Amino acid sequence: RWPSLLKYYSHSDSVSWLEEYKARHNAGLEAQRIVASFSKRFFSEHVPCDGFSDIETLGCPSHFFEDELMCILNMEGRKGLTWKYYAKKILYFLRQQNILKNLKEYLQRPTERQSFLEGAVLIDQYCNPLSDICLKSVQAQVDDITDKVRKVLRTKNPRHPSLASKAGEVLVPEVELQRQVLDAMNCVLYEQLKYKGNELDYYNSLNSYIHQVLIRRTGIPISLSVLYLTIARQLGVKLEPVNFPSHFLLRWCQGKEGSTDIFDYTYIDAFGKGKQLTVKECEYLIGHHVTEEFYGVVTSKEVLQRMVGNLLNLGKRESTDQSYQLLRDSLDLYLAMYPDNVQHLMLQARLYFHLGIWPEKVLDILQHIQALDPSQHGAVGYLVQHTLEHIERRKEELGPEVKHRSDEKHKEVCFSIGLIMKHKRYGYNCVIYGWDPACMMGHEWIRNMNVHSLPHGPHQPFYNVLVEDGSCRYAAQENLEYNSEPREIPHPDIGRYFSEFTGLHYLANTELEIRYPEDLELTRATVQKIYSSGKE
Repeated sequence: RWPSLLKYYSHSDSVSWLEEYKARHNAGLEAQRIVASFSKRFFSEHVPCDGFSDIETLGCPSHFFEDELMCILNMEGRKGLTWKYYAKKILYFLRQQNILKNLKEYLQRPTERQSFLEGAVLIDQYCNPLSDICLKSVQAQVDDITDKVRKVLRTKNPRHPSLASKAGEVLVPEVELQRQVLDAMNCVLYEQLKYKGNELDYYNSLNSYIHQVLIRRTGIPISLSVLYLTIARQLGVKLEPVNFPSHFLLRWCQGKEGSTDIFDYTYIDAFGKGKQLTVKECEYLIGHHVTEEFYGVVTSKEVLQRMVGNLLNLGKRESTDQSYQLLRDSLDLYLAMYPDNVQHLMLQARLYFHLGIWPEKVLDILQHIQALDPSQHGAVGYLVQHTLEHIERRKEELGPEVKHRSDEKHKEVCFSIGLIMKHKRYGYNCVIYGWDPACMMGHEWIRNMNVHSLPHGPHQPFYNVLVEDGSCRYAAQENLEYNSEPREIPHPDIGRYFSEFTGLHYLANTELEIRYPEDLELTRATVQKIYSSGKE
């Protein structure tokens, strides 16, 4: 692991390695203590927010703490699932805090020092904090594409000024020379490397992440425009971003530099293979007329705002992720740029309230909204009242509900916690993490899911299951059957409930076992009976 820690030291530093080792050792013990405590403290919460507050006041070097979390995540085998689950949550939080700090520093710089590529990387990093994404690596990939463009340009015009080693520092003066650069770019990006707009899967969030655009060679107009603009500027051609409605564009000046006449520009569609458009063709692209203001250049902050706005809209559309991670991340980013935006502050407060997380922070947000816009007192008052009630209920909560198999009302429950099942009707693989002796959902859910059409209706055991597609479902007993080929279920919440996968079933962690104390032995007996080939 030394290479990942090397960046924290300088060759000129005089370091006491014994003291460094002690600091790392103590940070490791602290990380293990905190991770071990999370399951007991936050088992019933989807997002362990109060635990994050503890981590913010760490008394040990954060890079050593992170290093221990990485050790936990990289443990081999199918054990330690609960530790891995919470280590991942904590690492996610820590890295996001650091990225947010970097974003705020970026936004405080003068506009001319705000690279569009760096802004796109910061957004990518914040939404994917566990991925290995860094500006240096992304820039190296862009430089590689730029070099390919130079090779093509050299065959067309060996004396082109963009072929100089530091061409990006000097703008190419003549329009015809600029055109040669753009033609070479289109040749490399769209013909050689096969970059294209992702028309078939337009609303996939991966299209917005610059490292994924480079890997998959596809994206949406704004992400492809950031790539196109960056390469052009490195070759001495100044393209500018245009916040065109429904379809982000770039503009290329054909007249006097800095002209305010929209007809002095050619507009470039990076999503459409670098096609060069007139004003009229831009309107054909979106199917309606727009006013001149939409052809104006925008700042790097406004480009980031649009990128984050796209992710916000995608986050609202998500249906399988119960924690609304993308929506929460994009709201964080938006409010880092515009901390006093009442509409987005209210959305954040409502989201946290809906998820039942961070009630104290909800109250802080509502107080801020009230100070910014007193006319919101009705909505603010409603949420304050219900948030305070939620805080009181949490204080009054009794211990967990324990379900004993020996209870008469549970005698019809056939399956147990940790079994790998298959849905008879829909064919999905899943693992059981909870059960009820009868359907506990409301009348509306029962009606919408057409439960009464089942032979046993709602009056049969129902099971909480984690499904391989990442969703959580509530399935009737008659719809489930033992899986003849049990396999691991790749669900993000698996470690919240289970500590290990044995190869045939999951072992409940301590907190789940407390709630279903007699299920573990039944699961083992069931597995031995069904899979009697001696695998286990």
